[in-house]
Amino acid sequence: MGSGQVTDWQGKNVTVAGLGVSGVPAAKVLHGLGARVTVVNDGDDERARAQAAELRALGVTVRLGDGATLPEGTELIVTAPGWKPDKPLFAAAAEADVPVWGDVELAWRLRGRDGRNAAPWLCVTGTNGKTTTTQMLAAILKAAGLRTAAVGNIGVSLLDAVLGEEEYRDLDVLAVELSSYQLHWAPSLRAHSAAVLNLAPDHLDWHGSMEAYARDKGRIYEGNRVACVYNADATDKPSTEDLVREADVEEGCRAVGFTLGTPGPSQLGVVDGILVDRAFVENRHKNAQELAEVSDVNPPAPHNVANALAAAALARAFGVPARAVRDGLRAFTPDAHRIAHVADVSGVAYVDDSKATNTHAAQASLAAYESIVWIAGGLAKGATFDEVVAQSAKRLRGVVLIGADRELIREALVRHAPEVPVVDLDRTDTGAMLQAVQEAQRLARPGDTVLLAPACASMDMFANYNKRGDAFAEAVRELGA
Repeated sequence: MGSGQVTDWQGKNVTVAGLGVSGVPAAKVLHGLGARVTVVNDGDDERARAQAAELRALGVTVRLGDGATLPEGTELIVTAPGWKPDKPLFAAAAEADVPVWGDVELAWRLRGRDGRNAAPWLCVTGTNGKTTTTQMLAAILKAAGLRTAAVGNIGVSLLDAVLGEEEYRDLDVLAVELSSYQLHWAPSLRAHSAAVLNLAPDHLDWHGSMEAYARDKGRIYEGNRVACVYNADATDKPSTEDLVREADVEEGCRAVGFTLGTPGPSQLGVVDGILVDRAFVENRHKNAQELAEVSDVNPPAPHNVANALAAAALARAFGVPARAVRDGLRAFTPDAHRIAHVADVSGVAYVDDSKATNTHAAQASLAAYESIVWIAGGLAKGATFDEVVAQSAKRLRGVVLIGADRELIREALVRHAPEVPVVDLDRTDTGAMLQAVQEAQRLARPGDTVLLAPACASMDMFANYNKRGDAFAEAVRELGA
């Protein structure tokens, strides 16, 4: 099964690796196309058994508790994106010369049924900001009168988008969020245009190295037709611009940068509070097009303005008029727990950015405020905190630490911000959030911002970052009661 379309699935032996949000739909789609489907799954818990029963009722073979063995006769593996590349199943597949696709690759191959009349994809990846940027892009496209949807890693299945009742066709366009996992397993994806927002160490336990992580992110640029959008302000190596240089794109595809500074030719940027386009205009060396005001971005924090510029660049690459950029950004409402203003209490603003689950996201959030009482901590996932503390030290009024790995942050604070008062809460029960907010209130002064930007995952104390943010908001409401 090479890089072209597969038009006849009848009788093909396909193994689906993993149940869950991608495996079950993939198994159903492949079975419906006539393939002989076998699902293998490591787990054998109650949820897996329920999913297996649903698939078996359709005639799909399911093997629970055995995700390592390659079923005999397998011609293709379709894997859940989270399955690590070093799993024995994939070693066996390589030995047998069996290709491995992810659900994104499967959706790409099935779009428009045979690849014709399919909606083009505008794709977004990056360590942070993917979901917000993809949603902003969809809002801009809708403001331009286009039929679109925000799909992919954002939680809306790409298989549903390309095959469901709402099937998107060639006159439509999809805003597609892609994770590094998904990109790893999508070798033939070719976007209309794509953006890598930023690169910072993340998921290195899965990818094995920063180089491998960046390489998988860079796959999003392969075969781009119109624009490769990169972060012109990035200083990390490899940079997103480096990934553009390494990509094999279609002739005529352009590199388009976005910057929070004054844009050069072939860039989008900011001039006197105005988002400006010097890439998709006639005579870009002399001319510029006003797109929107910074105040049209919600919230107008620097990293969110960068998200808006990236979304605008992808939309402009698709031919969207300037007015639609402004109207789309004004219509956009960010998801909960992303720099969400909860309340003002006694002159202090309380902001929930529970979604800041790594240091890169937390650093961007901290840069948005001048004087901060920072609530941080949780599961570090192997991260170090020296850079985020050193960059943010001058903004910190105080810090309240929670969670299992708070000691790592405290040590960084001792090294880089020794004058900043720190409250270390030696508890990991969910009630710790109320105490954390109360301690933050004690440290704060009028005009300050109490910011929940944990720089860590939440699962040591909460089911997910949403629950953590909810607990913060509830604690803030108790302060104001």
